[in-house]
Amino acid sequence: MGEAWSTVNEGRQWRRLMEMGEIGAIAGPDGAQGVNRACLTPLDRKARRLLISWAAPLGLKPSVDPLGNLFLRQEGADPDAAPVLSGSHMDTQPNGGRFDGIYGVVAALEAVQALREAGVKPRRPIEVVAWTNEEGGRFAPGCMGSMAYAGYRPADTWNAAEDGDGVRFAGALREHLAAEADLPRRPLGVVEGPAPHAYVEAHIEQGPRLEAEGKDIGVVSGIQGSRWFVVELTGETAHAGTAPLSLRRDAVQDMVRAVEALNALMRDPSDVLRFTVGRIEVSPNTSNSVADRVRFTIDFRHPSADVLRERGDAIEATVRGAVRDCGVAVTERFNAQPVEFSPAVVGAVERAAKAQGLSALLMPSGAFHDAQFIVPLCPTGMVFVPCRKGISHNPAEYSEPAQLAKGTRVLAQVLAELAG
Repeated sequence: MGEAWSTVNEGRQWRRLMEMGEIGAIAGPDGAQGVNRACLTPLDRKARRLLISWAAPLGLKPSVDPLGNLFLRQEGADPDAAPVLSGSHMDTQPNGGRFDGIYGVVAALEAVQALREAGVKPRRPIEVVAWTNEEGGRFAPGCMGSMAYAGYRPADTWNAAEDGDGVRFAGALREHLAAEADLPRRPLGVVEGPAPHAYVEAHIEQGPRLEAEGKDIGVVSGIQGSRWFVVELTGETAHAGTAPLSLRRDAVQDMVRAVEALNALMRDPSDVLRFTVGRIEVSPNTSNSVADRVRFTIDFRHPSADVLRERGDAIEATVRGAVRDCGVAVTERFNAQPVEFSPAVVGAVERAAKAQGLSALLMPSGAFHDAQFIVPLCPTGMVFVPCRKGISHNPAEYSEPAQLAKGTRVLAQVLAELAG
């Protein structure tokens, strides 16, 4: 089985990642280079065309589904067999890095190319996939493409979701599909077609454990659950110099009370729970006016379904109990339960790392990924590689070329095993 991974080309993969990193490149602190490549934008389409240009000489056939998910198909000896899928996403956070998501797509392509160059001819087709809008940076929530593919939500669920400029997801998707009208269309996942045989996703860890423990490979056991909320507080604007404090309906002050109460609700001495208020919008957002409206987001995560349910269900009551002067609206916009990956895929990753003499760590994922929504469809798993200081969603995000190549070699061997 060594030949299944021995032809992975570290330099070729690195050059492709660096070329992708130029599409939407932004400058970060201390000379770091990041990427701002939002989904369903001209930059996104440019990156997809670049990927297709690398796949075409290999004979991989592109196709696009109704959510814009892009597939590149390597035929197997049995073209009627259910395919093995591997990939990730190409969109980034507004202040993102060069490896989050795109590594999994480029690694899948490199793995398929390495198998071809090694003369491995799998029985099953292998499809490289780039999922639409994993990040949720432009349109919330994330993972829309994989959720629709898996039938987790209907395809029209997010049509009215708007970006910061008021552009609706449905309109951006129509524009995107029109720009890719020359690419063959395919049905929407298991909603309109059969399930895949297996799915494997390679990714940087986005955390510090692998680097801190000196491990080459993260064998991902599963993904913790996530619940996202939007809280809107409605008060009354007033003059900052003339309105008495006792008569104000100040949305900012009520937000402070709500966040303090939520911090108490989410307190966890074990430091396993993750609670984040990540975005705050204030109106009218002037220095000499009392705010009449505040909108803030909540990102709550935990590996226990019970904790996720109990504390997540308590969020609205906690906010209402803390707010003194304003109207309250709490909307849950994303709910992904914790998942455990298939022993078949986890075992394949462990075997590949051991066969290649690589040190490995069995670990859960703190971040959610498209793989989370593929679990009900087929055996699913992930391969993690270390990233420097665990930094991600940041231009300083970095992983060494050799580390990335080790992950891709493991991926190649896993794909060879799963595809038969």
